[in-house]
Amino acid sequence: MTHTWQIITVVDAARARIATARIAADLGVSVVDRTRLVTALTEQLRQCLTKGGAWRLTLGTTPPSGGEEQPRLWVTVRPDPDERPHEEPTWQAQVAAPERGGRADTVALRASPPAPGPQQATFAPSRRPALPQALGFARAGGTPTPNLFEQGGPPLTAPAESPSTSSTRTSVRHSPKLSEQGAPESTHRTPLLDVRTLPAEALAEALFSADEDTARVLDALTEQEALVAFHREELHQTNQGVLALHAELDAAGQAQRELFAAERAARTEAEEARRRLTFLADASAALTASLNHGEIVRLLPELLTPTYARTADVWLLGDDEAEPSHAPRPAAAVLAARTGRPQYAAPQPGGLPGVDDRPPSALHPTRPLLCLPLSARQVPLGVITLTPPGDRWDPDDAVMLIELARRAAIAIDNAQRFEHSRDIAETLQRALLTELPATPGLRLAARYLPATHGLNIGGDWYDAFRQPDGSLIAVIGDVTGHGLHAAVMMSQLRTALRAYAVDGGSPGRLLTRLHLFLHHLQPDLYATAVIARFRPGEPVLTWAAAGHPPPVLRTPDGRVHTLDAKPGAMLGVPVQQEIEDHTAPLPPGSTLALYTDGLVERRAYGIDPGIERLTEAMSTLAVPDRNGGLEGAADRVLEPMLRDSEGEDDVCLLLCHVDGETAENAGTAGEPPVP
Repeated sequence: MTHTWQIITVVDAARARIATARIAADLGVSVVDRTRLVTALTEQLRQCLTKGGAWRLTLGTTPPSGGEEQPRLWVTVRPDPDERPHEEPTWQAQVAAPERGGRADTVALRASPPAPGPQQATFAPSRRPALPQALGFARAGGTPTPNLFEQGGPPLTAPAESPSTSSTRTSVRHSPKLSEQGAPESTHRTPLLDVRTLPAEALAEALFSADEDTARVLDALTEQEALVAFHREELHQTNQGVLALHAELDAAGQAQRELFAAERAARTEAEEARRRLTFLADASAALTASLNHGEIVRLLPELLTPTYARTADVWLLGDDEAEPSHAPRPAAAVLAARTGRPQYAAPQPGGLPGVDDRPPSALHPTRPLLCLPLSARQVPLGVITLTPPGDRWDPDDAVMLIELARRAAIAIDNAQRFEHSRDIAETLQRALLTELPATPGLRLAARYLPATHGLNIGGDWYDAFRQPDGSLIAVIGDVTGHGLHAAVMMSQLRTALRAYAVDGGSPGRLLTRLHLFLHHLQPDLYATAVIARFRPGEPVLTWAAAGHPPPVLRTPDGRVHTLDAKPGAMLGVPVQQEIEDHTAPLPPGSTLALYTDGLVERRAYGIDPGIERLTEAMSTLAVPDRNGGLEGAADRVLEPMLRDSEGEDDVCLLLCHVDGETAENAGTAGEPPVP
């Protein structure tokens, strides 16, 4: 339905304005939207009146469309089409109209019957006096005030008041109040202005002026709404930012927790890897510290149990001393020894890297077995069989155990090769050491102790033999180097010395010839030696030394002397030398001690303190008797000297004792002792 008003005068504009407000209220337009619509319409109508001429205000509704849920109330103002038919509307507006039902006190719109063409309605205001109430005027004595804008209504003059109405048209300025004693206070009543005395143009102007004030209030309200909207948008943006920040913090927290978990896992894995590497390094050092394969075999289970294995059994091939060869072995252990690959025997596959899975062992059907081959230089040495400390092995632990078995095999192989070489060298050296000759008036006792640590066999040697003139040559020496090569060189020196002694010659001359022999035969090998010559019936000792510790002589009175005359250089050094002879008194009952550096030298304090200890040990000896007393004396000398020895070098000791009775008898007869 469409409503149309023609605007020519201010009264027409006021009527159209009031009708628009009432229609908007009846259609359920909100108070704020209705006030804004009416205020904007008033401003537009004022401009139209200022321009002059006839104007037409049209008001209508449109049904919901285009996604809208409510109908729309629209208003347009344009020049009168009868006068200016081609001009467009100068102003138009629209608001949402919920179309709620009108109240009893709302203005009724009376529409004429529809005519052909667009439906229009002519404004016919009701006779109810609503305008004075809208303008804020009070009714007098409950009597209805006539509508001042009604067409054909009474003139705008004040009618005669009836006594009933004249006495009641008053405004209460102060409400009566009771005093503390209950007496009412005095009141003053002021007569109100009668709206009927005002012209219609004045009322219209007043109405438009009120709309101007309303427009200012609406402008202020618009500014406040804009400010509220701005703050609401800021608050919304802040909330969005807070939500985004919380989301980012949650994501950062989750990422941090994941990083912490990954770091803990990596740290745990690194600690486990370090623990395995530390164990592997310590176990390897312990296994390679010994050159005794039996000790390595005993140490290996001690290292593995109980951390990495509940039980550990080492099986060396061909080692019958450890266990009889006919002892039954698990099939997985036999297969590991044959193939050289680790084997895992259990009801379920182990999934261990580098390990072959096998059925459970018939000897141990309820226990998983991990059989690791011990191979070195592509030669199988044995197998180590392990049972897990728990239900099964960790794959990383299995890799570590395989590496440990490889290192243990190398240590066992090195120890076996060392023991084999040492046994050969010791056997060769003992075969080359001569038996001491029996000489009247002179007793000899010798001791040879091989080194217990390291391959130090073959360097030390002693010898005693007669010369054609009846004298006895006693010699003790030490060849640099160890092992088979040193033992062979010692044998050659011993043979050369005996050959040179056949032609005679003093001890110094014999050492000089040995020096030339060794220098030409083995330029990179050196030796030290001491030669002592005993002549029957002659109480004089002739001796010579080449880079060797000095001999120690104990006389019958119990005094001990160190024969420390200047010795020659070592045998075989690239220098020309003539080694000198030295002599010392040798009364009957004297004892001469020849020895190698293994008896007196220690790494901690050198060789001189060891020589002093040897002199003390010699001074405490009693005069040895003829019934094996010299052998016991040799043992009594070795006992205090070897208490602090680590067994890193060979030890040779040769004691030569001159009997007093034999020497005296030989001197009385004037004949040398029988060789």
